Amino acid sequence: MHKRRLKKSVKRFLILIILIVAVIVLLSFILKHNKGVEKTNKSYVSSETTLVKLYDLEHNESTNIARGSEVIKYKFKEKVDDIIYIKIKYNDKFYLIKEENITDSRESIIKETEMFVRTSSTIYKDELSSKILSFVKKGERLEILGYDKLNSDGSVNRYKIKYNDIEGYVYGKYLVFSKEESLKVYDENGIQEYIKKMGDTLGAGSAVNLDFYPYEKPKFENNVMPDEVRSIYINSGAVKNIDAYIEFAKNNNINAFVIDIKDNTSPAYNSPVMKEYSPTNYNHALNDYEDYKAYVKKAKDAGIYVIGRITTFKDSYYVEDHKETAIKNSAGDPFSHNGSYWPSAYNRSVWEFNVELAREAVKEIGFNEIQFDYVRFPDRTTTLERNGTINLSNTYNEEKAGAIQSFVMYACDEIHALGAYVSIDVFGESASNYVTAYGQFWAAISNVADVISGMPYPDHFNAHEYGIKEVVWTVPYKLLTAWGDYVVSKQEIIPTPAVVRTWIQTYNTNKTPSVIYDAEKISDQIQALYDNGLKGGYMTWNSSSNLTKYKEVSYAFRKVYK
Repeated sequence: MHKRRLKKSVKRFLILIILIVAVIVLLSFILKHNKGVEKTNKSYVSSETTLVKLYDLEHNESTNIARGSEVIKYKFKEKVDDIIYIKIKYNDKFYLIKEENITDSRESIIKETEMFVRTSSTIYKDELSSKILSFVKKGERLEILGYDKLNSDGSVNRYKIKYNDIEGYVYGKYLVFSKEESLKVYDENGIQEYIKKMGDTLGAGSAVNLDFYPYEKPKFENNVMPDEVRSIYINSGAVKNIDAYIEFAKNNNINAFVIDIKDNTSPAYNSPVMKEYSPTNYNHALNDYEDYKAYVKKAKDAGIYVIGRITTFKDSYYVEDHKETAIKNSAGDPFSHNGSYWPSAYNRSVWEFNVELAREAVKEIGFNEIQFDYVRFPDRTTTLERNGTINLSNTYNEEKAGAIQSFVMYACDEIHALGAYVSIDVFGESASNYVTAYGQFWAAISNVADVISGMPYPDHFNAHEYGIKEVVWTVPYKLLTAWGDYVVSKQEIIPTPAVVRTWIQTYNTNKTPSVIYDAEKISDQIQALYDNGLKGGYMTWNSSSNLTKYKEVSYAFRKVYK
């Protein structure tokens, strides 16, 4: 009996010892992993790269998260192989992170001290506006002073930079971490081999110096671009008759309007931006601001997708206000080209004016898309420039084609930020296998813009273009079929091509033999585009916006193209 009791006592004692040992082991584990269990305030993941490694509690690599992510930091520290780890909580899970990758200050989330320019870039005056301070070319080194905000993937939106004696802001997406990387050119799918064949005989720059890195094309949930835009053009004066155009659109398969915001010497409304940047444009406005805004609203309320057209580098009124921006003759006076004055496409104040006007039109008037026309230098002026007869005021020593592409990037960056799209009008010639003398090269513009709108008006071509035996404006289907082949070849070589939405001739020819462009001729143009797979839609070019003409050819709009 005594022995039995003794055995039971020993057994209980052993169980007690085991329990005590288990408690000690458990407490040791808890103390090891929850040492300093008190939380600190919220902290941020910090790095000089966009992603940061997290580790499990046994120091094994676990996952990557974007820098700038908010985490709960604990006072627990542990040193392993000379690396100090901090315990954090992220998404309700515990991890370890290297001490160098955690900070309590938003300002120190990024650790870059220098970056290099991969794509020649605009330098902005501040982190919020579209105001331009300067320009920096590919391969240049920038000192990093700070940043405005982080994107969800940990990348920086705009860096605060110092370049020589300039302090400003540059978009982070155009910068890389090394000089070597910045000097590389995009060469996927053999694009550079193809581009090298594009000549520079016309003096506007070499295609190999243009930027072909992929450019993100946005899709805005609250601003859906139709897959096929079927649009008529409405000029600054005709917009007063908006009700009649809406009625026409409803009955004739039209789903979009191109409405002038600013045509050369025909500003559409007395814009506050014009008042600030170009009082002469403001004083010559053809419509009252509130009336114009109401016209556009009527169109939108009717389900019309509205595109605002801005003539960019052909603006006599802006030159009148800012002669220093003009292309000048040998005497230093503004140079008149075909009766109009052109501010130089190299001049950044001109960029800023047109983009600020576009931003106003999106925010205050409600446009779905901004279309920039005359995004080029004057045509047929190359000899004058070479002879020193005109001065383009090339401040940053750019090539023409490079300046044009850089403007498109600037415009897209600023207008995308407002949730609207950007289209660029180009001459039909820009689809050819060379960089045009006025700086338009199809592939370079299409790679950046959301929409590229060629203007292959049949009566703008030579009589037997592309080896066509007939006079080309008498056979628009043949002409646009041949032209479309060139467009397709350019679209195929670039990583992020724009939607192709083409201007079609909707006026009778200005050349002999004269041809009436009736519904059949207009339909022929559209069908040729669609047969080439260019199904982004069309826009009707008739400078007078003549509603009678539109009605006469309305069958071409009602027809369904496949």
